[in-house]
Amino acid sequence: MLSRPKPGESEADLLHFQNQFLAAKASPAVKIVKKVDKRRGAGGGGEEETPPLHGDRDVVILDDFPDVLPALMPAPPKKAKFKNTFVHFEDEDPEQRLECHDRHITAVFSKIIERDTSSAAVTMPIPTGDPFPRAFHRSEIKNEMESGGKSIFARKIAAKRAAEQSVTAPPAVETGHTHRRAAVPGAICSPGSAEKEPLHSSKAGKSGGDMSTLQPRIITGEGLGSLESEQEALAIHKENLQKLHSMTQEEILQEQRRLLVQLDPTLVAFLKSRRGVDEGHESRTKPGDPEPGSESQHGAKETLEDFSVEGSGVEVSVKTEEDKRMEIAEVDLPIKPQKEWIHMDSVELEKLEWTKDLPHPRQRRTKKGMQARFSLKGELIPPDADLPTHLGLHHHGEEAERAGYSLQELFHLCRSQIIQQRTLALQVLGHVVQKAKAGEFAASLKGSVLRLLLDAGFLFLLRFSLDDTVDNVIAASVRALHALLVSPEDEEYLDQTFSWYQGMAVFPFIPNREGGEEEEEEEEEEWTPMEKTQGEKSKDENKPDPVVAQYDVIKGLLKTQILHRLRYILEVLRPVSTVVLDILDILTRVARHSSEACSQLLACPRLIETIVREFLPTQWDPWVAEPGHLLTSLHGVACATAMKLIRVLASGGRNATARLLNKFELKSRLSRFIAEDPQDLPLRREEAIRLSTEAFRLWAVAASYGQSCDLYRDLYPVLVKNLQSLPHLLSECQDYLTLPLSIQRATAIVTLLTQVTQTAGCTAELQARLSSSGPGEGEQIPPPPVTWSQVSGLRPFIESSLRRSLQEISQLETWQALQPLTTTYIIYMGVYYSVCSQQPSINPIDCLEEVEHLTFEVLLPLISQPAMHSMWDLLRQCSALCNPLSCASAPESVPSIVSLNCTGGKPLMNLAGSKSPFPFLTALLFLINNVTHIHKELVSKYTAVLDFKGLKDYLLQSWPTRAPSVTPSSAWILRHEYHLQYFVLALAQKMADTCPDYTQHASLHHSVAMALLSRLLPGSEHLAHELLLGVAFNPAFIPEGKTGGPEAADFSDILHLGPNMNLAQPGSVAADFPKPQRGALLRESYQHLRFIRACYLSQFVHLEPALARSQVTYQGRTYLVQSLLLPEVKGPILPSDWPFFPLINLYNKVTSAETLGTVTNSLPLDLVNTVTRNLQWVLLLETWRASVLQSIPAAAKLARLMCVFLTGGDLFLEGPVHCYTAALLALYCQPKVLDSLELDAPLPGLASFHDLYISLLEQFEGVSFGDPLFGAFVLLPLQRRFSTQLRLAVFGEHASTLRALGVSLRQFPVPLERYTSPPEENLNLLQLYFRSLVTGALRHSWCPVLYAVAVAHVNSFLFSQDSTTQEADTARKSMLWKSWLLVDKVLKKHLLYYKLPNTESPMGFDLYETLPPIRLKYLQIVTKSEPKENIQISGP
Repeated sequence: MLSRPKPGESEADLLHFQNQFLAAKASPAVKIVKKVDKRRGAGGGGEEETPPLHGDRDVVILDDFPDVLPALMPAPPKKAKFKNTFVHFEDEDPEQRLECHDRHITAVFSKIIERDTSSAAVTMPIPTGDPFPRAFHRSEIKNEMESGGKSIFARKIAAKRAAEQSVTAPPAVETGHTHRRAAVPGAICSPGSAEKEPLHSSKAGKSGGDMSTLQPRIITGEGLGSLESEQEALAIHKENLQKLHSMTQEEILQEQRRLLVQLDPTLVAFLKSRRGVDEGHESRTKPGDPEPGSESQHGAKETLEDFSVEGSGVEVSVKTEEDKRMEIAEVDLPIKPQKEWIHMDSVELEKLEWTKDLPHPRQRRTKKGMQARFSLKGELIPPDADLPTHLGLHHHGEEAERAGYSLQELFHLCRSQIIQQRTLALQVLGHVVQKAKAGEFAASLKGSVLRLLLDAGFLFLLRFSLDDTVDNVIAASVRALHALLVSPEDEEYLDQTFSWYQGMAVFPFIPNREGGEEEEEEEEEEWTPMEKTQGEKSKDENKPDPVVAQYDVIKGLLKTQILHRLRYILEVLRPVSTVVLDILDILTRVARHSSEACSQLLACPRLIETIVREFLPTQWDPWVAEPGHLLTSLHGVACATAMKLIRVLASGGRNATARLLNKFELKSRLSRFIAEDPQDLPLRREEAIRLSTEAFRLWAVAASYGQSCDLYRDLYPVLVKNLQSLPHLLSECQDYLTLPLSIQRATAIVTLLTQVTQTAGCTAELQARLSSSGPGEGEQIPPPPVTWSQVSGLRPFIESSLRRSLQEISQLETWQALQPLTTTYIIYMGVYYSVCSQQPSINPIDCLEEVEHLTFEVLLPLISQPAMHSMWDLLRQCSALCNPLSCASAPESVPSIVSLNCTGGKPLMNLAGSKSPFPFLTALLFLINNVTHIHKELVSKYTAVLDFKGLKDYLLQSWPTRAPSVTPSSAWILRHEYHLQYFVLALAQKMADTCPDYTQHASLHHSVAMALLSRLLPGSEHLAHELLLGVAFNPAFIPEGKTGGPEAADFSDILHLGPNMNLAQPGSVAADFPKPQRGALLRESYQHLRFIRACYLSQFVHLEPALARSQVTYQGRTYLVQSLLLPEVKGPILPSDWPFFPLINLYNKVTSAETLGTVTNSLPLDLVNTVTRNLQWVLLLETWRASVLQSIPAAAKLARLMCVFLTGGDLFLEGPVHCYTAALLALYCQPKVLDSLELDAPLPGLASFHDLYISLLEQFEGVSFGDPLFGAFVLLPLQRRFSTQLRLAVFGEHASTLRALGVSLRQFPVPLERYTSPPEENLNLLQLYFRSLVTGALRHSWCPVLYAVAVAHVNSFLFSQDSTTQEADTARKSMLWKSWLLVDKVLKKHLLYYKLPNTESPMGFDLYETLPPIRLKYLQIVTKSEPKENIQISGP
């Protein structure tokens, strides 16, 4: 057996195998059978049997061509253009159909027949004088030839040859050629034509007389000989006509429908389209000049029209109208379409509408808003603006006449595949965002542009664009993201306030999450702060990025790994300088978000390393400082923006600062940029000053943690040199453009020295702790590497510079430039003396002498300056409290993006403006307080400060006004204003203790202190604690207690008594103890102020951790400062109703214990004292400081006072508690207070007043013992103008309370008219009134007040003349009938003869002696009887 070839064998091996096979003469495995050619006959198989073809044409026969398709790989089946184009008849043989449509390659390539050219016309070339044939251009030859699937060049060649043949060819040849050209599909007559016209109609006669002369349209005979093909086609055509003649009209219609069903619709549409080509060809033929073959084309037109199912007549008319419209529309086109143009054979005018001139834009007269459109610079384009089209603002489809692009179109372009369109769209959106934040669209557009963009996904569109691979797209997206997140004006004002008092500490830019989930908040109530932080992190991690970005854009971006992408752009792509600056600004904004954001920045791989290496190098090429040099790349060049980013990162915490200084070697860079003067740095002048300023600020931030103080010793000569140059700053700096930058650098230097001085002041304390600590006391904080002796020599330099600066206070322009620097001088002096007095190495006498020297030679002359009067007068104009709109949110502010709303710049007369006196006066008061704290005898020297009229006017206007809502934009500026008020109060406290004539300011300052306590923001807990200790409960600030205040209160009660006021207060059921007047209660409260203070301080224990952090910051213990980021702002430290806090705290403990199912026996032992102190303080404030509590709604006060009855069971029965509660109830029942009482409005801190009242009813039923005071609180909310649900609860579910509400009419402090007027309209409540009276559940002896109220409303309903519903009328008559039939004569007379309420009457109302005639008549109609009028009116 022969072996098969194996892989690797050569061709010689294959030839060897072949010779072996042939020598063996073995039979092959495959036998080849030759297929019989059916066209040659059944027996024809050889070449000799092939008959000669016509004309002895050359024939190539492929004998050895394979008969079967080689099965190599299965190819996918191909679909024909017209899948069902072939007509299949029922009686057709499938085998014949298969043979007819055989498309095997053997059937195509078995014969190749040469085309017959015997009768073709041969033309000689036209002789010319040119050496070569002249080349023609295809535009010179008119394109009149039909395409037929030919190329443009082939059609032009055919047109040229036709033109040459028309000159040289004989007519017979031309006719034949024309007939052959005219034989296009369409000659076959559709059977449907008989439906419209018979075949013998006159239409056929128009085309030539006899139908036999018509030329075929579909069968052309091409492929055969020229003469035989035409004869064969005509024969087939005649056969078709004869077939049609032999058929009736019904048979023709039937065949037509059969063909339409069997033919593919696409084929029918193709045949119809040929009619359009023929019509176009006929339209190009001139009238009166018939073209050869026009008859056949006309016949083809008629035939194709017959394929229309709906009728040809309608279709022709429509075509005619369309032709008319086309002719009219072509006139409007600026460029007339030519038939010679490519693909313009059939003109589609609707696609050429864009070439027309745009109509003029006009303003729509409608109240509906129009879509906003913006220019390429982001400017809003008015709707009626007529701008030229060359500006590129009309490339859009909607509202084509209007210039500009809508936001939707810009979003669409941002996803374009064209780079320029993406870049341009992002640039325009960035401009739009920038102008929207500046408020340019506030007056023109409805709604917020920024909110609309963020809701549409603009944030993530920018994030996706950052991942683009094109530098221009990345640059545009970075710029747009910078416009969205960063506000340069905010950064500018934060830099200005950096050197203010406590200006380095700022609030984090965390949005307030409004409308948070209540269930989550309830679950987190018992969590510790650390657990809450971890819980919030886990929740944010599980939420999708868009959900997080809805309430916090920065946090949402951080979840998208944007830091890694920005690092890649900086490190790998290395963009141009503007993109680098934008990215650094964005990172700075991210760092201001929170400490967690700073941690993520530090944790991002190679981000900080790249920034420090590339943008804070110690050496770079000096050519960047050349004036004419264009800086295209910032890589390798020191940048002030990068230094600022590091400084903001360091503000996030002491640990972050330590990592920056040690891991990234920033100490060496600080030395590099501080040691060298800005003039010597190889940078531009402005950039060099900014870089030096940011370096000093970074060092100041590090020094505020007690870090990097070792650099002070190394750079001490540099610092002294800078200090010596400060007095000559104005004279040395001649350039007014760089003067503000030089001033900022000088303030940064003084701020640095202030922090170093504070740190040095802690050295002695830490050294003493370290030396006294034992081995078991744990690790001690090491003292800083700077001592007090090393910084004490700075004071003379600072003091001399301060003296020189204060000499310019009368020069307005010079003083305005030097005021920030002078402010830092004064702050340094205040810090120096506050720390100096604590140093053990300082002689106290020397310190007192220095303070006296400073007072008499610097401060007192300064206070007496006329310019100081004008500065105090500016307080009101620049105050944020007196001008709430100055810190209001901007129109385009978005809650998810925190901004200080400084875009566009603050006005000059603003707290942060250039003319604001707040920073200087705050620093001055800070210094005066420290001086007077050291030297108590100097307090009287500064009485002139509190006597300034401008200061008094400011305090009088600021404290009664409602403080602006606490937002991130208002918190940062209000914090600085509260500092000034605190130092005024601190100075007032010292004067109240030493100056006897201070009482004239006491009431004002106490009111300011009370208002400030409810306004201080998180981070200022130390100030609130000091106010509670020294001002709020200080008897010196409440002079009314000494000067006849209690007597005046009693006298006021007597004067305000009227006919509706009662002398008797609600009594107690516990004991018959004396009921003191309000004056006696006030006198007792005044005497117990120190106990009241202790009570309130014990209630604020939960604030102790925050208080400790705040004390560390304000007292300057830098070694304990953890972060310069203040706590998140969610509201003031103390609520506005903090005077009621002990009561609220006790109520919360009781309700939480009841919720857990425990018995409320764990209340404090001194519960009575706590509640009594609380009530005493509230009574004192309501009497002498009523304006302080005006911000608390009257309903909220009443709800807080109800907690007395909901806490501790029978606590209200205690004598002191009962007396003070009754006195407060009398105050809250005054007419003005009752008018302002709104129980239906939402109350702060209370979910529902209805639920609280239900709890009060349940408590009354359980432990009231019928106490009149408790009953008065139950009756107070039942006034007619309050919710009906409260009265339904009393007379419905809690009807048992009616037996115990024994408050007499004289003891009840509310007039009955508030309960009886207007008449009750609720039918259910009226029925309950009537049922309670009839059944005896409500009696005068049990509940006099509600008895009179129920009788009044029932009587008003019984005899009401108002029109009402049928149900109410039926109920009225039923109640009147039942009243008439009552057995109880007293109740019957009360219900029928009630007249008016009267508290002087024993019953509480007056009765008619006889019924009025109208009532009597109505009663007679209802009862169908004659009432007796002689019934005697008797008492109950």
